Amino acid sequence: MKKLMIAATALLMLGGLAQAATVRVATEGAYPPWNYIDDATGKPAGFEIDLAAELCKRAGVECEVVTNAWDSIIPNLVAGNYDAIMAGMSITDERKQTIDFTQNYYPPDPSVYMVRKGTALDFAAISGKNIGVQGGTIQAGYVKENFGAANTVKEYDTADNALADLNAGNVDAILADGGYVRDIIAGSNGALEIIGPDVKIGGGVGVGLRKGDAELGGKLNAAIDAMKKDGSLDALIIKWFPDMAPGPIFAGN
Repeated sequence: MKKLMIAATALLMLGGLAQAATVRVATEGAYPPWNYIDDATGKPAGFEIDLAAELCKRAGVECEVVTNAWDSIIPNLVAGNYDAIMAGMSITDERKQTIDFTQNYYPPDPSVYMVRKGTALDFAAISGKNIGVQGGTIQAGYVKENFGAANTVKEYDTADNALADLNAGNVDAILADGGYVRDIIAGSNGALEIIGPDVKIGGGVGVGLRKGDAELGGKLNAAIDAMKKDGSLDALIIKWFPDMAPGPIFAGN
């Protein structure tokens, strides 16, 4: 009996440890309003930080948000240095070869070209231009495939560095997702604008997971589904992306 009691206690302790285990969520911390480092606190903030907190609460897990450079964010997930990615990462077939995704928590949103105010570009016959993109993104792949032969494609480690070169006149345009671009333009005092055609790539943004992590994926998918149904995901999106108002984005669809 004593041995059984010891064994049962050990199992309870192990169960308690499993329940208390922390899920580490990686974000870039350099892609506002999706994720960024708050100047006042020095901590990650933004849409995905708020969303991660709510998803973890609903999934019944403790979560810790960590930052990681974009170009190594997938390799470090695969290596086990954290458990999930929430970094404005679009769901693509290419990425699915390496990692799994939850359902999307942000709908497919066309990528757009951002230029300095008054810049004229003929996208039907674009040639000899410098186009900036963040390296390793779906936008980088699109530009290289469609315009790379006749133009200079400049890749940057962060979107902010691409933006800095655009403002400095070192690139003629940058291609990035619509949510990021619209937020930047809103704060540019009219210095920047969107030009040219929308570029529809990617299947929305989801949580990146290691292959085969069905338990965590199931919990997060259930939490995302519940937020879609009760309208709280719509509300959070509109809080951080006001141009998406009035919705509904997911609720009722």
